[in-house]
Amino acid sequence: MKSAVTVSLVPEARGGPFVFWDDLAAACRSAKALGFDAIELFPPGPDAVDPGDLRALLDDNGLSLAAVGTGAGWVKHKLSLTAADQATRDRALDFVKKVIEFAGPFGAPVIIGSMQGRAGDDVPKPVALRYLGNALFKLDEHAGDYDTRVLYEPLNRYETNLVNTQADGAALLAGLGVQRVALLCDLYHMNIEEVNLADALRAAGKYVGHVHFADSNRRAAGMGHTDFAPVVQALRDIGYSGYLSAEVLPLPDPEAAAKQTMVAFREAMARG
Repeated sequence: MKSAVTVSLVPEARGGPFVFWDDLAAACRSAKALGFDAIELFPPGPDAVDPGDLRALLDDNGLSLAAVGTGAGWVKHKLSLTAADQATRDRALDFVKKVIEFAGPFGAPVIIGSMQGRAGDDVPKPVALRYLGNALFKLDEHAGDYDTRVLYEPLNRYETNLVNTQADGAALLAGLGVQRVALLCDLYHMNIEEVNLADALRAAGKYVGHVHFADSNRRAAGMGHTDFAPVVQALRDIGYSGYLSAEVLPLPDPEAAAKQTMVAFREAMARG
């Protein structure tokens, strides 16, 4: 397994669980100095970062691009794949497609988290799930055109009322028959919704495509109550070899959160 750290360039998301903010070049230098394998990038939009500049920063610092988030689609542009309005859903789908086009040449998957939206009086849950499934099916095809993947993230009940557990996420993907959509298993959300983190990961099995490495309180691993030993063992048991990516609060400050993440990551890897 490999390590990654989050970098947000979205001012509207300030206060959210991202380690580094605003200065992409400085974040890459810090990630290199601390020994990370990759960064996970959250841009304001698909055209916000010049691909040539990003390629140079990654190459200069010996980093890969672990994933690209689409959260700005919601927090900045108020786009949702399950909006009641067809035009809004179309714009949301186009936003994600363009992020796929940006991420694909880097071999990076694209994350669908907050853009999945939620059910409500204007969009009952069965309808919202149908909209979500239709979007994921179309994004699966588009990801194939750019030789990358889509990561669908079940969120906790306070952030969505669509899909909250890994089992429900896996069932959704299995029902769609998609080939390039996998689950983003966020340990913070899982701590709220799952009975047992390790068992949930084993049950999700082949659908696990990415892991957000966060403690129970959304701080860096090792600064909360999560026991990571069985989590890492479960990931090994299912043959997961992807990223453990720190989508965590920058507390007490970004450097400290990043350093603690690397301490926890190395301890976890040393266990076997």
